[in-house]
Amino acid sequence: MATIVFDQITKTFFDGKKGGAFTAVNKANFEIKDKEFLVFVGPSGCGKTTSLRMIAGLEKQTEGNIYIDDQLVNHVHPKDRDIAMVFQDYALYPHMSIKQNLSFGLKNMKTEKTLIDDKVEYATKILGLDELLERKPRELSGGQRQRVAVGRAIVRDPKVFLFDEPLSNLDAKLRVQMRIELAELHQRLGATIVYVTHDQVEAMTLGQRIVVMNKGEIQQIASPQELYAKPANIFVAGFIGSPAMNFLPAKVASANEILIGDRLWPIPKEIKKMTEGYIGEEVIFGIRPEHIKLSLGEEGDLDVNIKVFEHLGAENLLYFSVNESDIIAKISGESFVRPGENVRVSFQMEKMHLFNKKTEQRIG
Repeated sequence: MATIVFDQITKTFFDGKKGGAFTAVNKANFEIKDKEFLVFVGPSGCGKTTSLRMIAGLEKQTEGNIYIDDQLVNHVHPKDRDIAMVFQDYALYPHMSIKQNLSFGLKNMKTEKTLIDDKVEYATKILGLDELLERKPRELSGGQRQRVAVGRAIVRDPKVFLFDEPLSNLDAKLRVQMRIELAELHQRLGATIVYVTHDQVEAMTLGQRIVVMNKGEIQQIASPQELYAKPANIFVAGFIGSPAMNFLPAKVASANEILIGDRLWPIPKEIKKMTEGYIGEEVIFGIRPEHIKLSLGEEGDLDVNIKVFEHLGAENLLYFSVNESDIIAKISGESFVRPGENVRVSFQMEKMHLFNKKTEQRIG
């Protein structure tokens, strides 16, 4: 078992010189399940890395309790928590061979040589490092060095793997490749993995559940599918999805219609419950770029003028304005539109999202 529990965890950094304080994590309360791949995601400074470092014991929480396998670890030294951490800068010993890097930690733990050899062989096989064992880190590519860093964690056979933005130093193609390898690695090892990233694509493709953070607060914990389909608030809605969700000021005109600008749009029957109790009130209307379609001129569609057109291969992006709000639509790569051209678009209203204007929380 390798469960992790945050029980009302707060981390505050104090500046003795200036006499100020900064709360990096505020009353975090959640459980990471055994063998789960859980991802912390959010913008820089949101508290995700601080959360990871508190699990590792590298940072001491100001308030609350942390449990690993039901054991309170508040005062347990990092080396005694049975965790392994992979950093974004690889943290390899430059003067050692790859084999020496992999075995160094085990030698320090006085592990028998035969067991060290077995563990190193196991790690090198599943990571494809067999032919690199005698090389030094400087002779490897970024992707290969990252594999070595992961291998060094694997040989420890820990309860929990902690990854701190491990792919941020790799180019786009290598990041995609390493994402696939990390997902396969999780399936092979069946281990508990906690992963930190600022990249929502990484989070959505790797995480079984995702913790979305902002300014030290947990905004939502859910599966990638739920985050996409039912974001808890405007921040999550705008952070998850690429390009980001579009937002427009609106008003619930009646049980059947919503007013956006000077145009009434029908509220689909299946989501009318969302608007109960909000009739006559101002709200925020959200629609994802992929749920805006080029139309054939049906009644009720919008006439818009294209400001920018981006061809991305399988898909294209259209930039235009609706009621002075900038909007992005994602359409098929087979459809071409020129900047300055007027076209008609339609919203897939059954895919709409509504948010409380004051609280910015999801409605329905």
